[in-house]
Amino acid sequence: MPGKLKALLTGAIVPLVVLALWEACSRAGFFSPIVLPAPSAVAVRWWAYLTPMEPWSPNTQSWLAWALSGELPGDAAGSLYRVLVGFAVGAGLALPFGLLMGASNRIYALMNPLVQILRPIPPIAYIPLAIVWFGLGNPPSIFLIALGAFFPVLMNTIAGVRHVDGIYLRAARNLGACQWTLFTRVILPASTPYILAGVRIGIGTAFIVVIVSEMIAVNNGLGFRILEAREFMWSDKIIAGMLTIGLLGLAIDTAVSRLNNYLLRWHRGLEH
Repeated sequence: MPGKLKALLTGAIVPLVVLALWEACSRAGFFSPIVLPAPSAVAVRWWAYLTPMEPWSPNTQSWLAWALSGELPGDAAGSLYRVLVGFAVGAGLALPFGLLMGASNRIYALMNPLVQILRPIPPIAYIPLAIVWFGLGNPPSIFLIALGAFFPVLMNTIAGVRHVDGIYLRAARNLGACQWTLFTRVILPASTPYILAGVRIGIGTAFIVVIVSEMIAVNNGLGFRILEAREFMWSDKIIAGMLTIGLLGLAIDTAVSRLNNYLLRWHRGLEH
């Protein structure tokens, strides 16, 4: 525990220094409060964004319902829902497709040209088509997020399968392993580090795409609220929304990192 606490405190040094310099420069008048408000102003706006407008009263059904009735919890929940569903769809399609392309030279040769044509197209370019195909609301946003998460997971899965050391494959065959055993006991575990790296990249891409899609296709979420704040020149609320996105991304990345450490404990043991 002391080691974890020390690492946490070490990681907090640079952000705290940046916040202190930012606050000092803002109070000294180096920046306009409209262009770049002070961190203290952002914190006040973030708290106002988090808490409900009406004070709590005994007539409220529950304290929890009152606490979650502010804009921020609803917007964060909406964005997080779209990220998780879109990522699940994109990664769920990319994983088996990538395993097939990586394990079969014939399928790879057949599908790789199409993949390489579609892969460089940014998900943002699909926004007009997504609106035409799915209308407004969650469906186009989830489609764009799934598209953004699909290719990082796909390409890393293909790379992981195709980079399995041939010594492992020959050793397994010499020991009499069938094709299914070879795939499940050798190829899949050896490619897991690549797959999990693609998962982390895909989640990061999903957070980028969700904000853009919410600015266009939906009427709630952190991206929608940032665009709304821009219309009224509420820079403090824009930054508060941005920081909320960063905190959500940090929480999910930390969870994925711990999952990586758990699933790859055998791999780390070999490294040490």
